[in-house]
Amino acid sequence: MQKKKSSIPDEFIQAIQVELENQPAGISEYDLIQNLKSLGYFDFLSSPALPHELFRVHFFLFHALYLLRDIFLNNKDYLLDINTLKIQLTPYSEGESNIQKEDKLRTYYLDFTHLDKTSEDDVYDMLASFWNKVNKFDNREDALAELGLKDPVDDKTIKKEYRRLAMQHHPDRGGDSDKLQKINDALALLLD
Repeated sequence: MQKKKSSIPDEFIQAIQVELENQPAGISEYDLIQNLKSLGYFDFLSSPALPHELFRVHFFLFHALYLLRDIFLNNKDYLLDINTLKIQLTPYSEGESNIQKEDKLRTYYLDFTHLDKTSEDDVYDMLASFWNKVNKFDNREDALAELGLKDPVDDKTIKKEYRRLAMQHHPDRGGDSDKLQKINDALALLLD
């Protein structure tokens, strides 16, 4: 399969570079997204943002970060440490730049076909898988009750109700983060 070429505008990559240069101690992915959003990027996000929208933002950002890291290495400008909790520029060092190993995340994010082939349902499945690891529900009946549902019910109905409740209880809309967490936990158990 051939990789799909990047369609990230140069202005976006330059805006990221400026943000990183202004944060010498590093910046979290969340804060970087907020800063870029205040500059007019990611205007497709609803409020609160839906999971599949956030996945698109995350993918675009990490795609641009890996492009930028390659540019910095080629120009011997900086080293760029990419992590969701801390994205940081450090001074270029010849010795460190030569220690390159296969980077599966770089390969993933630089291939736009991964974004194109990830559906909304795939994103919800990834979320469910993640939340299942921290699952607080012991059985299906309790998880359904948290969403106000009873068996028999299909996955489509579960996802629809989850979306409705997540929007209703999202803290950005005046909701309760603990309630939203319980809704996420219920979805994780139900879609595992």
